[in-house]
Amino acid sequence: MKRTGAGILTIAVIVGLVVGFLLDTSLTAMGRSTFVPAASLPTILALLAAVIVVLAIPVFRATRGRNTRPIDPFRAVRVAMLAKASSLLGAAAAGFAAGLIAFLVTRPVVPSIGSMGSIIATLVCAVILVVAGLVAEQLCTIRKDDDDDAPGNTPAGPVGI
Repeated sequence: MKRTGAGILTIAVIVGLVVGFLLDTSLTAMGRSTFVPAASLPTILALLAAVIVVLAIPVFRATRGRNTRPIDPFRAVRVAMLAKASSLLGAAAAGFAAGLIAFLVTRPVVPSIGSMGSIIATLVCAVILVVAGLVAEQLCTIRKDDDDDAPGNTPAGPVGI
């Protein structure tokens, strides 16, 4: 599994931004009110961020030899994949909230404070989820042993000879 890179997170943010902006544009074109996320969404994103880090800590302790109880490798992989998925979800949600904000600030009518507050809270908690996902992914990595061969070396000798 490769680590989550800045490129894929940037793509998720851009896709979310475009979707958020186009959603509000289409709702307004149909004569409906703009989309405002539920007040529970930021709370759920923040709780998910906390749960991911809490799940990654035992994996970190087991890989660093600080825990006497062994950890199931499948559990470690599941936590790492959850961390990766959460960082992507957080990036997409942050982009979506940014798209909603971009739509609202480009309108001639000033939006209400309540709707902007919910969107800004969603944006902040989505960024927290991205950071938590990346931290948990880092906690789930196995450090390289000193006796590991250099890349490209096999027991029979270096590759290409």
